[in-house]
Amino acid sequence: MDAVRVSALRERLTGTGWLEAVGGFAGSLRRSVERRGAGELLLVGTEAYEPWHLAAHLEDEAAWSAVPRLAPTLLRHAPPAAAPAHLAHDLRRLTGAGRRATVLVVAPGAAGAPLLERVQDARRRGATVLALDGADPTAPAAAGGLDDLDDLAGLAHERLAVGTAAEEPFDLAQHLVSAAAGQPLGRRSALGRLADLAGRLTSAPPLSRW
Repeated sequence: MDAVRVSALRERLTGTGWLEAVGGFAGSLRRSVERRGAGELLLVGTEAYEPWHLAAHLEDEAAWSAVPRLAPTLLRHAPPAAAPAHLAHDLRRLTGAGRRATVLVVAPGAAGAPLLERVQDARRRGATVLALDGADPTAPAAAGGLDDLDDLAGLAHERLAVGTAAEEPFDLAQHLVSAAAGQPLGRRSALGRLADLAGRLTSAPPLSRW
């Protein structure tokens, strides 16, 4: 995504309320990892979708913003035996997630019953659950989800429904959430964060850890 495309998206989204929704969700993420006694940020996708890029961008934002707890632990459904240590965490990590943990679920499609059950258990133990999903935000709740995304919405303390009909909406939302979460709360507008994102996408070095 180059600076010209980001600039065009900025103009198109101005006044729609979407950037403000992204900013609000990112603010909730930032508050959760900065609250007193906060523990790790657990990032998990679906069996069919692993949020590699969001993990990488959140790690960069953690370094840029000096908020170490924004750096996530990526949980995978079936990590291979030879995976490096930071890519070898599986869903069992959710078993120990309690009051100090923040669980960020990224689901462009169906979350799947095994993941939903583990997320539900984590919430019951006091974890803060946030969901970024591909349901249509303009559709009624009963018909707006993709398979079980309404169930995921019911588990989340806060949800950002992105939809999947427009060009690259899910990828864009992840970029914006990570960029906004790295900004001090109340200091920058969503449009300002999008301008920052345009610069970072064109000037930042490649991400190699992920």
